[in-house]
Amino acid sequence: MYTKYLMILGVFDSGIGGKAVAESLSVAYPEATIQLVNDRKNVPYGSKTDEEIITLTDAAIQPLLQNACDCIILACNTASAAAIEILRARYPDQKFIGLEPMIKPAAALTKTGVIAVFATTATLASQRYLRLVDTYAKDIRIIEPDCSQWAYMIEHSQINRSSIEAIVRNCCQEGADVIVLACTHYHWIKDLITEIAAGRAVILEPSEAIARRVRAVLDQTDFSETPLRSFNTL
Repeated sequence: MYTKYLMILGVFDSGIGGKAVAESLSVAYPEATIQLVNDRKNVPYGSKTDEEIITLTDAAIQPLLQNACDCIILACNTASAAAIEILRARYPDQKFIGLEPMIKPAAALTKTGVIAVFATTATLASQRYLRLVDTYAKDIRIIEPDCSQWAYMIEHSQINRSSIEAIVRNCCQEGADVIVLACTHYHWIKDLITEIAAGRAVILEPSEAIARRVRAVLDQTDFSETPLRSFNTL
């Protein structure tokens, strides 16, 4: 059993996408202290090399490590794909949860056999993503449109509706009946994407799945003898 003053959840994202995840977690876990860090000065991560992403992510999560978070959520598909295994090896006593594109539920949900994955270049090129596709979507056609500018656009409040509209409509016209949002930045335009899809496609994003995964991880942790902790305000 964990109590309000004992549980600390850390959330990291390269930019503002993590705020949406933190807000969702605060609803699911009102008893938790949720600490959010980002790396907006280096956003977007999607065009960086794996080595750059690992270095930047490791540096950004140091405050969360110092505050002994019960769990650190990498609320960034790109950082999860490139860095999470390295971080788990470097910090074996720290629990990490990463994000990955929702290929498995999308493949199970599609009736047309066509899905669209909106993701960064780095995520689409990652071994983690390719394994998901190979495991769950061998017989599924996957449309991977160029969304490489979206994270920057959203981060800087420069929403280009016509660009988003063209991509969403093209995916729907090609038969995609499921659209996977594989970057937390895109959560901020979920309503717009849903509006443009106009019922032709289901939009998947992982907020509820993250909350369930946190629950599963924390259920394996015994908080009954955990001492009171003080922590720095981020």
